[in-house]
Amino acid sequence: MEETLNHLLAHKALSKDEAKAVLVDIGQGKYTPVQIAAFLTVYMMRSITVKELEGFRDAMLELCVALDVADHDPMDVCGTGGDGKDTFNISTLSAFVVAGAGQAVVKHGNYGVSSLCGSSTVMEYLGCKFTNDKSLIGKSLEEANICFLHAPLFHPAMKNVAPVRRELGVKTFFNMLGPMVNPAFPRKQMVGVFSLELARLYAYLYQQTDKQFTIVHALDGYDEISLTGSFKLISNQTEKVFTPADLNMQQIRADQILGGDSVEASATIFMAVLQNQATKAQTQAVLANAAVALQTANANLPLFEAVETAKESLESGAALKSFRRLAEQV
Repeated sequence: MEETLNHLLAHKALSKDEAKAVLVDIGQGKYTPVQIAAFLTVYMMRSITVKELEGFRDAMLELCVALDVADHDPMDVCGTGGDGKDTFNISTLSAFVVAGAGQAVVKHGNYGVSSLCGSSTVMEYLGCKFTNDKSLIGKSLEEANICFLHAPLFHPAMKNVAPVRRELGVKTFFNMLGPMVNPAFPRKQMVGVFSLELARLYAYLYQQTDKQFTIVHALDGYDEISLTGSFKLISNQTEKVFTPADLNMQQIRADQILGGDSVEASATIFMAVLQNQATKAQTQAVLANAAVALQTANANLPLFEAVETAKESLESGAALKSFRRLAEQV
């Protein structure tokens, strides 16, 4: 690690193979927490290169507990986190709306690190149990049309990194990696990212794969469609800036989509949305993200129709039914 740190501190980048090798070594417990913290800190001070990100991704996927659920043709709906906006769990809720609309979802998530309430945090609070048992996961997909993959159960090699990330308490390049390392290797994905720079890195890497993808970034800094202003979508087909009006929705204020100051408050919002009892702003934010996810899964679905499909999933109770069935499975 000393040689790697000196290399990085001399303002040099790692090659794809070097990046992969160092992360594999971290996963195999070859470095101390102090060395890991120093390595992570380098990437808080400078931008990550596309080759470094690619190498880190490949290492994580090589070390993960892989899951084959391809027969369900699932998609992932997630965000990087790390935007510092403290919103409620918009992408997680969107995943249930998507599942309720008939598109299978393999949701990859974790506890909050740089935020109060990550997807795993709220799911656990609401009674969901996490598992990497393939038969139970398959049953969840059959009965709820969604499964939840708690990242630590599928990336056990990263157990050495988790306490370091918790102590640092800020976003690291692992925020960038999270959506890229879903252990089910879904071929469809909508992912929100916290910066335009990262959106371009993701677009470059995803274009080298066979994924159907949409990368989302709100231009005022959110890693999701916040409806607080314009947002950029980058997909296999296009790259375009949209406004809330393009979804037939109104622009909202940042304070209208805050997640609250406790896990309990976040969970209350979560259930209010699923029960179709949330504020209009909260509901619209979820529907916007769910609609783009549905269009990602079906490129022939016009965006306005996707919004209506998402709305039907929520208002009919189908999204809530997916959540309840998932919570009952494990």
